[in-house]
Amino acid sequence: MRAKEAAERLGITQRMLRHYEKAGLMDIRRSENGYRIYGEADLRRAGRIRDFIETGFSTREIRTMASCLTDDGAGPCEGGIEQLLQKLGHIDRLRADLDARREAVLDRLAMLRDALSNHLEGSESQQVAPDITVPEGTPHGRRPNPAGVESGAARR
Repeated sequence: MRAKEAAERLGITQRMLRHYEKAGLMDIRRSENGYRIYGEADLRRAGRIRDFIETGFSTREIRTMASCLTDDGAGPCEGGIEQLLQKLGHIDRLRADLDARREAVLDRLAMLRDALSNHLEGSESQQVAPDITVPEGTPHGRRPNPAGVESGAARR
């Protein structure tokens, strides 16, 4: 089948198929007139590449796991488990970093709300009160708890 049909069946663009080929992940046959011809094995390989990319692997990382992309051989792909464990570790580190950043933003928000609340209490005698919207169920100086997410103190 030609590239357009292959891309449609895989749910990706023809450009992505060409990218896989250019990155050295696929070696596609060509017809006499130069059109790329994809067989069922090529579709399975491209599907595996797509799946690895969707889970965060770069084409460079996928190239090191070439044996995980092929239908050849009956055994598990060499290095696949180790690569997946490394990727999982990387994702866990990113997640921990994002959690720490989120906690820092929540701490800053609580600090600013406290300061603003104190400022407004001191300004009430002068009738100066800016329009401030605080999420429902969130008293001044306390962090919102979106979707029941535990605060840092509750997790410790």
